[in-house]
Amino acid sequence: MADIARSFNDLNFLDHLSTGNSFLHRLDPRVKLLTVMGFIFAVVSFPRYEISSLLPFFFFPAVMIPLANIPVRYLMRKYLFLLPFAVLIGIFNPIFDREPFAFIGPLAVSGGMISFLSILIRFTLTILAAFILVAVTGFNGICLALKRFKVPEVFCVQLMMLYRYIFVLSSEAVKMARARELRSFGRKGQGIKPYVSLIGHLLLRTWDRARRVHTAMLSRGFHGKFYMRRPLALKASDVIFCLAWLFLFIVFRLYDIPAVIGEILTGAVA
Repeated sequence: MADIARSFNDLNFLDHLSTGNSFLHRLDPRVKLLTVMGFIFAVVSFPRYEISSLLPFFFFPAVMIPLANIPVRYLMRKYLFLLPFAVLIGIFNPIFDREPFAFIGPLAVSGGMISFLSILIRFTLTILAAFILVAVTGFNGICLALKRFKVPEVFCVQLMMLYRYIFVLSSEAVKMARARELRSFGRKGQGIKPYVSLIGHLLLRTWDRARRVHTAMLSRGFHGKFYMRRPLALKASDVIFCLAWLFLFIVFRLYDIPAVIGEILTGAVA
């Protein structure tokens, strides 16, 4: 029950971060979405064996996280929770790709190890960028930005409802887990078997509560439109922010910055 409650609080905390008042929070959601999309596109466009060229992209989260006042420990906890999925994707690369790709002294490093490490770096960069976007924009702001980019409104509304349904599901799961613990005297009923019934009841309870929430929304005049606390207004600072980062991403993509720095330092020493 404690794990479920902690996960629910983490979701609430990520949503709470989007209500901040920093410079990044005040930027237009369309600008932030476009910037993060450009970042992700640049990161995933590298060849499979690329590592050093990806390292300069860590400059983006390193700047954005302190500017937005996002707790690093919170981000790391969420990142470590999702990391096993990336490990499962690339864990077999060293097994199937054993061709030596580089040498560290007498030690040969296979192409599979390089590609596996590249997958982990890409995963880290894209996950951090996604968390930063939600933390400084909010999911409603992201959906509104998608709508302004001519994404079908029906899809945007369904995406927003799906995100809100996660909170409904988490809330009901916390209640059911707490009730189960209070009724499990002597640890009776805490085995695997009761979970089958609990999952079925959880889906029925969340379905019923979601229906009641939707009815309440309709009675209050909801008609599929988005409303934000801050009105959308594209300013010069928004355009400069987006163009500056996109230009930097293009530079990082076209040039191997670590190699360039290494050549400069080597030439200076020589």
